[in-house]
Amino acid sequence: MASNTGKGGAIFRVVSGNFLEMFDFMVYGFYATAIAKAYFPSDSAFASLMLSLATFGAGFLMRPLGAIFLGAYIDRHGRRQGLIVTLMMMAAGTVLIACVPGYATLGVAAPLLVLLGRLMQGFSAGVELGGVSVYLAEIATPGRKGFFVSWQSASQQAAVVFAGLLGVGLNHYLTPEAMSDWGWRVPFLVGCAIVPAIFMIRRSLEETPEFEARKHRPSLGEVMASIRKNFGLVLAGMALVVMTTVSFYLITAYTPTFGKAELHLSDIDTLIVTVCIGLSNFFWLPVMGSVSDKIGRKPLLLGATILAILTAYPALSWLVAEPSFERLLMVELWLSFLYGSYNGAMVVALTEIMPADVRTTGFSLAYSLATATFGGFTPVACTYLIHELGNKAAPGIWLSGAAVLGLVATLVLFKGNRHELQAAKAARA
Repeated sequence: MASNTGKGGAIFRVVSGNFLEMFDFMVYGFYATAIAKAYFPSDSAFASLMLSLATFGAGFLMRPLGAIFLGAYIDRHGRRQGLIVTLMMMAAGTVLIACVPGYATLGVAAPLLVLLGRLMQGFSAGVELGGVSVYLAEIATPGRKGFFVSWQSASQQAAVVFAGLLGVGLNHYLTPEAMSDWGWRVPFLVGCAIVPAIFMIRRSLEETPEFEARKHRPSLGEVMASIRKNFGLVLAGMALVVMTTVSFYLITAYTPTFGKAELHLSDIDTLIVTVCIGLSNFFWLPVMGSVSDKIGRKPLLLGATILAILTAYPALSWLVAEPSFERLLMVELWLSFLYGSYNGAMVVALTEIMPADVRTTGFSLAYSLATATFGGFTPVACTYLIHELGNKAAPGIWLSGAAVLGLVATLVLFKGNRHELQAAKAARA
């Protein structure tokens, strides 16, 4: 994998499964309202939607367990083998959600099976991001680690765009009644159909030279001991990740629900906005990853969090004052810029601060804890805050709080620029 062409192919092979994982998560978020009607019927539309969104969030609760057990597996048996295992588990959860009949047919077993599917997806996703990010970091050209690792997140944006375009097409050709009855299942079935192709692509992955050169492969007990020893670092990493997970799920998975339920815009409008956000994220992530290689991780992390604290709530307030397609697009493009600027530096920084022997486990655990406690519950948290506060701009409060955590974590982790110096030294090696 020494040539640029070879490394480009390796990037494509490793992020293909990451694409599938995010596609599955996006389509659940996009069609949360239809899923609520199919599996969580209630006299209250709010209660039904909350149950649907809570099930979406429940998958994230499994991520820390997946991070620990699958992360330890990857750190011991290799990046390639572990990423194939995560793909198989992820696919099983997707098939379950796509094929389970509704509540009217199976009764209470239907939502329980959907929950099981989400838990399986969450368990596998607990290490997918970490495994992909570490793989990319370990094959990166010296001095370009930020650019290489940014493709982990960029592949997710390709999934957002694909899911959004598929949704636009379905809403164009199907009636709202058909979409609510069965049309929402089509994206899940598409996800099932592409699993065999992605499995074949990922099977052709080579192991990273850095892992192959490592003489000691830690056991699960050794991984757990190292994590306990470095748990303060994991918690600081978790706080660093919160800004990324909250902003991402706010501007992607939650947009169709927010646009339809709170702004009363059409499904087509909100899905088009989501497609535009995916394209914007896809542009900014590698650009800002490259910028972080040149100026360091800390300036981008500080700048993005401070701007989010100052502008998130005012921007949402401006949007809800006069809801429109144009205003939704403008606000979300601004939030997309902040997300891309922050995440372009954050993901690679997280790979750099974790000890090498437990890099996948440490990264995945920090990321999973952030997603399980804050990011994954962004749709349900925002829905609840709007309902309780009577303020449709409340998602801006949620994002501002996440930005505060990111700012504090950046100041703690990069105190004296010690991790910047370590990263620079590694890049020259």
